[in-house]
Amino acid sequence: MNMPNFLIIGAAKAGTTALYSYINQHPQVFMSSEKEPHFFAFDEGEKVNFTGTAGEQEWLNRNAITDINLYQQQFRGADKAIAIGEASALYLYIPKAAERIYHYIPKAKLIAILRNPVERAYSGFIFQKRDGLEPNTDFAQALKQEEWRMKNNWVPIYYYQDMGFYYQQLQRYFNLFPQEQIKIYLYDDFISNPSQLVQDAFRFLGVDDTFRPNTSARHNVSGIPKSKALHSFLRAENHPIKTILKPLIPKTLRRNVMRNLHNKNLEKAPPLAQDIRKQLIEVYREDILKLQELLQKDLTKWLE
Repeated sequence: MNMPNFLIIGAAKAGTTALYSYINQHPQVFMSSEKEPHFFAFDEGEKVNFTGTAGEQEWLNRNAITDINLYQQQFRGADKAIAIGEASALYLYIPKAAERIYHYIPKAKLIAILRNPVERAYSGFIFQKRDGLEPNTDFAQALKQEEWRMKNNWVPIYYYQDMGFYYQQLQRYFNLFPQEQIKIYLYDDFISNPSQLVQDAFRFLGVDDTFRPNTSARHNVSGIPKSKALHSFLRAENHPIKTILKPLIPKTLRRNVMRNLHNKNLEKAPPLAQDIRKQLIEVYREDILKLQELLQKDLTKWLE
């Protein structure tokens, strides 16, 4: 059975879903049928049992794959592909993931997209708030509760601040894997020129870099729903109307229509308060400076 030869390891709320979608369009690439199997984030056979608000932890507890045979089944039909991969954003954050990846697939190529940790933290909060999964309306209050949430084993997506210490997280990978197997991108570059970044990713994966995927679709957009009723309908998995439409409309078209409706129903979230921004910049300052040295990339904008 096949195992992947590349992974998109994170970071959460930094474009991993979009990159997965764009890379998945390549005819020489095979991506797992389950976008985030999370196999390497947990021990084999481990019972995933996160707590938190209803919805997020239920999805992860139910869908995380911890059986090697079930994981390998994700790549059935990949025999003719040059690049075989999956994208699980928790791999960057969960400490054991790096060693487990190295144990199973030590020659795998690893891709990560890093977003300004302050912006990533606030985007994560807005994203959870958008879906009614964040109990606090105030970001500052959610940050104050983070330590309690970590002690009580909430899903890591609620660790808005802690998930942004990229140097600590990436160091685990740089300690295990040769540098030529690791490709780190910046979210701002991805947003400004997604096609150019994806072409570079294709070269990194060893597939035809002349292929041009459709990079126009926006994925996992954060914002505040204009209509809560429409938002609830679009998020519902088994709504009667959706059940009726399934046999009538092709899956890809159906997804595109739903995604466009979803994005149009969102309005921009209020800007992050300057006092919270300054507070988080100081929290991240040392980690950012170390990361800058590790990656040899200019990250001074993250400190502004």
